[in-house]
Amino acid sequence: QVQLVESGGGVVQAGDSLRLSCAASGRTFSTNTMGWFRQAPGKEREFVAGITSGGSTAYAGSVKGRFTISRDNAKNTVYLQMNSLKPEDTAVYYCAARRVASSEYDDWGQGTQVTVSS
Repeated sequence: QVQLVESGGGVVQAGDSLRLSCAASGRTFSTNTMGWFRQAPGKEREFVAGITSGGSTAYAGSVKGRFTISRDNAKNTVYLQMNSLKPEDTAVYYCAARRVASSEYDDWGQGTQVTVSS
């Protein structure tokens, strides 16, 4: 099991930037696909971005071109750089890990709140 701890959330204004970090425990980090998800009040959790062990990335259409996911395997950390933030980006952001050969994300962090004011 991988333990994940997110940080970097906060309250910002529209147009600002934030960088979220997710520190992972365990020796399998470099082989895991990592993802960021978010859940806004009254809405279901949704995929934001993912990065494979090989560095391939995927993004939700709503954040493409504004958000960038990256990873530092030496630090067991995955990042989400969020630029040009919009009020609709307001949500709790969760980091998740998907193990090799798993079809879904297996381990989740506790979440970090991002609030974007207009």
